[in-house]
Amino acid sequence: MWQGNSYRCALGKMGVSAHKREGDGATPVGIFPLREVFYRSDRLTPPPTKLLVSELRQEDGWCDDPDHPNYNKKVVLPHTGRCEELWRDEAIYDVIVVIGYNDDPPIPNKGSAIFLHIAREDYEPTEGCVALKRKGLLEIISELPPDSQIEISEH
Repeated sequence: MWQGNSYRCALGKMGVSAHKREGDGATPVGIFPLREVFYRSDRLTPPPTKLLVSELRQEDGWCDDPDHPNYNKKVVLPHTGRCEELWRDEAIYDVIVVIGYNDDPPIPNKGSAIFLHIAREDYEPTEGCVALKRKGLLEIISELPPDSQIEISEH
């Protein structure tokens, strides 16, 4: 629910969890800051928002290797640790809002790369992120103040 409007979303394939672990497929429960927005400049213009906005590059990745010093951080690929590629053929990462989960500081194995991003057409469950249709995601981020938070609950 945002500004009185409901938005359908997809969550982790294992539901939500107050005990999130790396690779468990669950979306973490809690209240988390929204850190910044990344977008594909070859597919859309910079989204209007008061959050920090940066263009994604083809070499951008996110380290999900709990044994690496860059765990749960944006990195440049190729990278020595296990990483998720952020530049994808499918549109789900055309807009990414970084959810400030397990990042201050990151605790190994507590979970990484939790994003607010574009949902697949069938709202297929995510690996732990929150996914909305592109239109809804862009509507929401256009109205967010710079100190915004997201609340993810079990209900």
